[in-house]
Amino acid sequence: MPVIDHDALRRHAIARTFFKPTTLLRAIQRLGFVQADPIRAPARAQDLILMHRVKDYRAGQLEARYARLAVEEDCLVNYGFLARETLALLHPRVARRAWDEAMNARAAEVLEFIRARGRTHPQQVQQAFSHGRVAGYWGGELNASTHLLDGMHYRGLLRVARRDSGTRVYEAIEHATQDDSPQARRERAGALLDMIVSLYAPLPSPSLGYLTTLLGYGAPHLKTEAREVLKHAKSRWAHAKVDGEVWYWPSDENPASRAHRVEPERLRFLAPFDPLVWDRRRFERLWGWAYRFEAYTPAAKRTMGHYALPMLLGDQVIGWANLKVEGGTLVPDLGFIGKRPRDAAFRAALDEAYQEMSVFLGLAE
Repeated sequence: MPVIDHDALRRHAIARTFFKPTTLLRAIQRLGFVQADPIRAPARAQDLILMHRVKDYRAGQLEARYARLAVEEDCLVNYGFLARETLALLHPRVARRAWDEAMNARAAEVLEFIRARGRTHPQQVQQAFSHGRVAGYWGGELNASTHLLDGMHYRGLLRVARRDSGTRVYEAIEHATQDDSPQARRERAGALLDMIVSLYAPLPSPSLGYLTTLLGYGAPHLKTEAREVLKHAKSRWAHAKVDGEVWYWPSDENPASRAHRVEPERLRFLAPFDPLVWDRRRFERLWGWAYRFEAYTPAAKRTMGHYALPMLLGDQVIGWANLKVEGGTLVPDLGFIGKRPRDAAFRAALDEAYQEMSVFLGLAE
């Protein structure tokens, strides 16, 4: 019988996440969640994730097509993009920190303003209200109106209708009343955890526990129920012990299946938040080295670079690439865990990956 070991888990992880490229909406629905990041190096994380899963995808298409898709910007374990039907599992969301009476009154006033106007740019709110400044998340100060709109979005009073040059344009939204019985709450928490397991599987037990904690960001009101679901992980998801550690995956999958095929001569540049890369614990278990995201690390302390993209060749992550665009040309800076491969197959795979990235960025056709 086929054995479930780290080799099998690695093939399973790769084969299940790199499904046959499909439409933009179907890819997001299949993934369940696409993490967003504002850094463009050489493209935003959400675009780098989707380039491997959407047929003929080009950087920026998600933002350009967003208003016409049944997709929402919202929170799950991080901030990103979700299929619209997932909102029913997340809302009405009860924020961990309640607003005081003055803040609630201010939000009600802004909500009435946006309902009357329809789709509203933050500058229009700033022009209509004098909210002042507040402390920023990472130091410094923020416009208080921007801070308020962000909080209203998180609480489910607003949705992102579109973006104008990267800035969120909001409109009012109302969510259906949910059954708040204990059983219904457990079912919603279970469905969200099923989605998380499906996105990041196969998962070692500590990673599943960590993701359950992170779900408190997107569904803080279901924190207790999510913990209860986690207690019954072994009866809910398929699992096996590999080298003394329990791993989980959806119950209808088998990591040892021979159907999990990996393209041995295909090289991919992966976003730092790609589902294959996101869980650093799993990454180190499967590939034997520690990947670090160093965009917010002082330059002098970086070991891999500002925005290192892991390089997946076949079923091995052999190193990383920092990619820049200079004068309309892709300029790579590569790093390797071992020796750089010198064979013709690697050179061909690398050239093909450069070409794929150039087309994705609009540098070549």
